[in-house]
Amino acid sequence: MEKDYPTLQAYVEAEILPRYDAFDKAHRRPHVERVIRDALALAAFYPVDPDMVYAAAAFHDTGLCEDRRTHHLISGRIIREDPFLPRWFSPEQIEEIARAAEDHRASLDHDPRSLLGRIIAEADRQIEPETIVARTIQYGLDHYPELDRAAHWERTLQHLGEKYAEGGYLKLWIPESPNAAKLAQLRSLIADRPRLHALFEEIFTRETS
Repeated sequence: MEKDYPTLQAYVEAEILPRYDAFDKAHRRPHVERVIRDALALAAFYPVDPDMVYAAAAFHDTGLCEDRRTHHLISGRIIREDPFLPRWFSPEQIEEIARAAEDHRASLDHDPRSLLGRIIAEADRQIEPETIVARTIQYGLDHYPELDRAAHWERTLQHLGEKYAEGGYLKLWIPESPNAAKLAQLRSLIADRPRLHALFEEIFTRETS
């Protein structure tokens, strides 16, 4: 017998959010819950459907169940194939939600194709300097357990430099977001190598003890 979900939120909380519990530590349920909160907060500034924002944010990383490198594309496929979303959305809305999930990744070679996509991409940035460093370390520990402490430090430096430093590939999309000020704080931290290394040591010890 098919399960009955009275609302989109009931469905997401029962069937979608639990999927994140199996992902790496940087992408578990607290991450998606924060993306949802931040996306809805940003959406309040624009004429967008909050249910579409909620769905796109909830599904945006579900593709991690299959592959990290192409997870954004897999997330889009999962949205298009989801059997319950047609209860609340038209085919055109589902396609827009899927494209927003596909466009959230910071390393894409194209801009988000819609306002909804820009909102999800911005909400996914979550630029809290200590959180960014912690998530970088957590991802490294989950995916490169063979590395020693020194190698994790070098990997952290490389990732932060490529993505967040001046000239990095991360872009911001929503002017109402607090991310611009937070990115400036993070860049100051990246430029202060002793302070960054001290934070790395603190977080790495906490994550490995």
